[in-house]
Amino acid sequence: MRQRAAIYCRVSSSDQTCERQERDLLAYSNRAGFKAIGVWKEVGSGSKEDRQERKQVLALAQDQKIDIILVTELTRWGRSTMDLLNTLHDLQAWNVSLIAQTGLQFDLRTPQGKLIASMMASLAEFERDLIRERIRSGIAAAKARGQIFGRRPGQYIKSEKLTPKVLRMIRAGESYRAIATALKICTNTVVEIVKRDRAKKHPEE
Repeated sequence: MRQRAAIYCRVSSSDQTCERQERDLLAYSNRAGFKAIGVWKEVGSGSKEDRQERKQVLALAQDQKIDIILVTELTRWGRSTMDLLNTLHDLQAWNVSLIAQTGLQFDLRTPQGKLIASMMASLAEFERDLIRERIRSGIAAAKARGQIFGRRPGQYIKSEKLTPKVLRMIRAGESYRAIATALKICTNTVVEIVKRDRAKKHPEE
């Protein structure tokens, strides 16, 4: 019985088409003796998370309706090294292989697949370290320019706007919970507003 293959194509922008990928992958599937059950085509950046066509292919894999996913290049499938590694582990659990047109096959049950997965895990960790380093460098550079991160000491933008209403309702005998519900804020915010008001009136306490 021939293995069932889902063909996945993706281009980055609307001025491109998936025609070449589709043609090449159908030819590759035919040469390899696979049974192509369909072609899923997507337009969008590789880093884009909401890729509906890819989700459909993964759903087929999870439901055991395909045996193989065919792509022209790994960059057509994975958003990042970590994403590729995660989906490979999912596919392994579902007994589905990911094959690139170059002939590179990802099957984590094989020694080759395990070796590649190990290398990818190291690359993914390196990728995460680079991202963290870039974030830290960016924050340090922004701070050097005088940019302030997080809430400034004593700055309570939303609660300050609601302070007069909260205090009026407190004087009217409303409970903290009733006030929070009426103003759509949490009870802790009401408590903090009351504490700040008392601190202003009685700074020595």
